[in-house]
Amino acid sequence: MKATLLNSLDMEPSNPMNPLPELTPEEHAIYEWQMWVRNFGELGQRKLKNAAVLISRCGGVGGVVALQLAAAGIGKMFIAHAGNVKPSDLNRQLLMTYDWIGKPRSESIKRRLKELNPRIDLTVIDQNINEENAEPLVAQVDLVVDCAPLFQERFAMNRQCVAQKKPLVECAMYEMEAQITSIFPGQTPCLQCLYPEIPANWKRQFPVFGAVSGTIASMAAMEALKIIGQFGQPLYGKLLRCDFNSMSFKTLRIQRRANCACCGHL
Repeated sequence: MKATLLNSLDMEPSNPMNPLPELTPEEHAIYEWQMWVRNFGELGQRKLKNAAVLISRCGGVGGVVALQLAAAGIGKMFIAHAGNVKPSDLNRQLLMTYDWIGKPRSESIKRRLKELNPRIDLTVIDQNINEENAEPLVAQVDLVVDCAPLFQERFAMNRQCVAQKKPLVECAMYEMEAQITSIFPGQTPCLQCLYPEIPANWKRQFPVFGAVSGTIASMAAMEALKIIGQFGQPLYGKLLRCDFNSMSFKTLRIQRRANCACCGHL
């Protein structure tokens, strides 16, 4: 499966007249150490520069995903996160600051990411993902990272990723537990294969340490980098479960549902 999936996602432009962007001397200096990573190199870095990623929500999980991808040199990023900064955000949402309480999260996200990487092409919308905006947002990117807490948002993104055949890194956490998988439409289980219906007991507010959400976020960012850079072994067809109480990790093989309402037709 690994070779098939990696070859299916060709991040290089198909038009030979529009090659991957070159790295500037400044970018060479910034990304030199990560370009030493085996099977990544300068070609992988140019693929990152050429890529566009959508992150749904930029809270405890999404904020760290955005920081890691901006630091790694992703060329273009779209972020959807509504509302104003609240005091309860500050225990985990690393793109929000105390002086920004009561002000739009979208502006804090822009300010903080641009401080880290002024070269990034960044679009932040003051909305959460919904049935209306999911299609045009997914259409503009190469990959989606789902960091939303509500299944309505997650299902909307999953449907569009399946419809547009875009890879999706799906991660979530609750209290001291977290899980992550990478979805390649038509070849791996989609989110609705795992959750055919919205769980009846799922709540908007839940216990969370920032260190837990930040850890699974760094894993999600690494999955995105592997898929775009075409190196390593993404979690295709696998679900990684993490228990931070005991620091135990288990990888489970997962299967597509033939009757899945979202991807069963592929």
